[in-house]
Amino acid sequence: MELVVLVDEFNTQIGVADKQLVHTSQTPLHRGFSLFIFNAKKELLLTQRALTKKTFPGIWSNTVCGHPLPNEDVITAAKRRLKDELRMSAYEYEIVKSDYMYSFTDQNGIKENEICPILVAHSNAFPRPDFSEIADWKWIKWEIFLVEAESNSSHYSPWSIEEAKIIAQKHQF
Repeated sequence: MELVVLVDEFNTQIGVADKQLVHTSQTPLHRGFSLFIFNAKKELLLTQRALTKKTFPGIWSNTVCGHPLPNEDVITAAKRRLKDELRMSAYEYEIVKSDYMYSFTDQNGIKENEICPILVAHSNAFPRPDFSEIADWKWIKWEIFLVEAESNSSHYSPWSIEEAKIIAQKHQF
């Protein structure tokens, strides 16, 4: 059983819950993270969420999303999920924004509700996805992704679109 950390609006832990049970139409606020991986060609690694995912199945999103385990820091959690989902590693991890908070409901009525630090890291490794997590992947030029996400927003997770705008304010890849 994988646990997620339940928090209040100030990111103070108020409990833990089973990840499989917490994502519903009434998902409580909990800790997450979003990782964006860039390669030496200044391309972003996008992933398509597996069709079996409980929230936002089949939607293209940032490289990896996940939840820190109780007492796990966000960079350690990001490294763990990157290895689990894509069987790769990265370097130069940076927390771009530590207190990003969002709440989005998918087409099935399942709600994501997270305090979600936004991380950037770098890798030139070849992804080898766990297809229970990721249906597909592709490298895309950062500038092209920013335009594409705006013009075809229904193809991308809403958090990845908002997070990309935050990253773009700080970085030019």
